[in-house]
Amino acid sequence: MKFINREKEIATLEKEYQNKKSSFVVIYGRRRVGKTTLIEKFIQDKLAIYFLADLQNENLQIERFKNVVAEALRDEILKSLQINDWETLFKYIFQKKYSQKLIIAIDEFQYLAKVNRAIPSIFQRIWDNILKNENVMLILSGSLISLMYDIVLSYSTPLYGRRTAQIKLQPMDFFDFKKFFSLRDNNTLLQFYSVIGGIPKYIEFFSEDKNIFENIKDNILDKNSFLYEEPKFVLKDEVKEPITYFSILQIIAQGEHKIGKIASRLGIQTQNLTSFIEKLIDLEVIKREVPVTEENPAKSKKGLYFIKDNFFNFWFRYVFPYQSYLETERYNFVLDKIQLEFNYYVSLIFEDVCREFILRTETLPFVVKKAGKWWDKNTEIDLVALGDREILFGECKYWDNPVGLNVLNELKGKSKYVDWRKGERKEFFAIFSKKGFTEELKKLAASEENILLFSLEDF
Repeated sequence: MKFINREKEIATLEKEYQNKKSSFVVIYGRRRVGKTTLIEKFIQDKLAIYFLADLQNENLQIERFKNVVAEALRDEILKSLQINDWETLFKYIFQKKYSQKLIIAIDEFQYLAKVNRAIPSIFQRIWDNILKNENVMLILSGSLISLMYDIVLSYSTPLYGRRTAQIKLQPMDFFDFKKFFSLRDNNTLLQFYSVIGGIPKYIEFFSEDKNIFENIKDNILDKNSFLYEEPKFVLKDEVKEPITYFSILQIIAQGEHKIGKIASRLGIQTQNLTSFIEKLIDLEVIKREVPVTEENPAKSKKGLYFIKDNFFNFWFRYVFPYQSYLETERYNFVLDKIQLEFNYYVSLIFEDVCREFILRTETLPFVVKKAGKWWDKNTEIDLVALGDREILFGECKYWDNPVGLNVLNELKGKSKYVDWRKGERKEFFAIFSKKGFTEELKKLAASEENILLFSLEDF
């Protein structure tokens, strides 16, 4: 697996490592996002102890940690010692001084807390009484986001206030996703990204030598494949009533984004749905979006809910509803369903990628402060980007034909419904296209500086 991007995260870790004082870093994020790979990359040329926690009996884990420490520090005496608690083991480690900062990385730390609820208090004492004044960098990493909040990050945990830095590791966007492949065909890469998203572990399974549908069949629909039940495994660790959460995600994946209508489809009151929605937002499985021009997004009544992760979105749209077919190996039946509407499905992800592009590119005539969708009761605009007094309206067309003047004229018409800084704003219009543009539109764009054209291949 390639190590892609993560420059900011590595820089944060290096800064903490170079600090002359002790460091305590928390790394968290959803499963498979690359936390272990990040830690391994960072410690590869340093004096470090790396320990992967699990749900073993605590005494067995202390014994295993002791052996890991002995190997890392080349301490044969430690291997023969009988040590039954964490504090004694940490005291032993720091009986001597180290010429360079010692890194102690405990991965999947939340499992220790599952085995012993007192772990946050134990590690608070270890930090306060042993590590705080040593030449050490403690890294606690975890995948269960809700549990990591409870045991390390929240105000109520004994460890609160001890950390010197934290890293919330996010999935890759499309532009970093591309770097995992030697392919240069942006449309194929967009198709791949639309299905597996930016989780590095999932990227491993998709082959450049197969087309998108072969990859889907072999790596997602096949009931023996790694990805076939992956969302179930991820969510069951995080939530207590998985069936309700799965039903909510299936409804959102099928295109219903208003909380009232989601509740109606489930046959429950909207207020009874709120806690489930908030939990899914906390877990970063779904996101709430409001029109980008809203001045107070948290209080806006225009909020819509979308699945944040492309793979979860795909899985709840095409795998979860059809598992009875897949269990009986009727793969082609489900694949036919996917093929029928795949272009439409990818077109929705194309809109997200266009927004990513606008936030990344340095080719715009103004600095973008904010970008997102815009809508009211009757009108929707795929992309609106805001500067200080500049506004860009964007239309994203994942069509198999070049886009023409009619799309630009329609966009200009819709822009009149957006009230933001009317009368004082400078307007720009951007068209994003899978297959380029008509000569007529290109000619107009060449003569008018406020018309911008971006082809998928430009990405």
